[in-house]
Amino acid sequence: MNLQIGNIPLENRLFVAPMAGVTDRPFRMLCRSLGAGYAVSEMVTSRKDLWTSLKTSRRADHTGEAGPIAVQIAGTDAAMMAEAAAYNIDRGAQIIDINMGCPAKKVCNKWAGSALMRDEPLALEIVQAVVQAALPHHVPVTLKMRTGWSEDHRNAVALAGRFESAGVQMLTVHGRTREQGYKGQAEYDTIAAVKAAVRIPVVANGDIDSPAKARDVLKATGADAIMVGRAAQGRPWIFREISHFLETGTHRAAPLVGEVRRLLLDHLQEHYGLYGEFTGVRTARKHIGWYVRGLPGSEDFRDSMNRIEDCDAQWRAVSDYFDQLSLTHDRMPEPSTMQAAAGIEAEEAAA
Repeated sequence: MNLQIGNIPLENRLFVAPMAGVTDRPFRMLCRSLGAGYAVSEMVTSRKDLWTSLKTSRRADHTGEAGPIAVQIAGTDAAMMAEAAAYNIDRGAQIIDINMGCPAKKVCNKWAGSALMRDEPLALEIVQAVVQAALPHHVPVTLKMRTGWSEDHRNAVALAGRFESAGVQMLTVHGRTREQGYKGQAEYDTIAAVKAAVRIPVVANGDIDSPAKARDVLKATGADAIMVGRAAQGRPWIFREISHFLETGTHRAAPLVGEVRRLLLDHLQEHYGLYGEFTGVRTARKHIGWYVRGLPGSEDFRDSMNRIEDCDAQWRAVSDYFDQLSLTHDRMPEPSTMQAAAGIEAEEAAA
């Protein structure tokens, strides 16, 4: 299946979701190398006074990254969002994605992210402004949203038609309302309704955590592509697993322990290179924790690893852990269900 955004062709229909604090350049490049056809940057603010901050500059770093370069922008002012689009296009963005899906309180309290779905005129004004800013550069604009603000305010279908008319060239829909956050189960009927209502590509997002679930969601929604978020944390090879299953109907063997060791150690080196010693060792902890979640001895390892404040020592600790794991396992073992679930719940509670 050939899929493109505007005139930009994509490798396949398996996308990495933009996740604040997660989908930086090293993580995007890793997922792309393991079968993802498209990856969107972390959310970049439309506030001009923050564009030169270290945090924003890291989020906007695409050094060595294969195209298409997609930058997600967030904000509440149409003129500022248009300016942010132009600013990022000047710095190499080939696709601009508008964030109307983030449920985080610190974002929604400022009426950005999914909060914009409560103010339909403002949401449309922002889309029109961003599309007009991108048009002279022939850069397509996409948008990520939720099914609505709350159970009683599901307006994704109505907004989808207006966004398409305003020039948006692809829509991603997370199958939850803003009110749900990440709780409960994603529903896909609304995504199917959006797909039926528009002619542009529609991407299904929410709770896609296995190859079989990917197949089922594609079938249930008729979506052109799927977007994987949390399930790729610590398991970036999920994209090649999904691809293999969709092509053959069979499950690919779990990766070799030695391969995962190499992937993680290389990922850490890239991570340290982007963030430096002080921030790098600290922000790497969550990635390491996701990789080892539910594996043998992982709780003790995480406890000791989280006290390390030196990149070289952290890297060696990870290397030693996987060397030990390889003595008893050729391929990655299935994580302990109870341990893995407990780890997910703890991380989401802290988010």
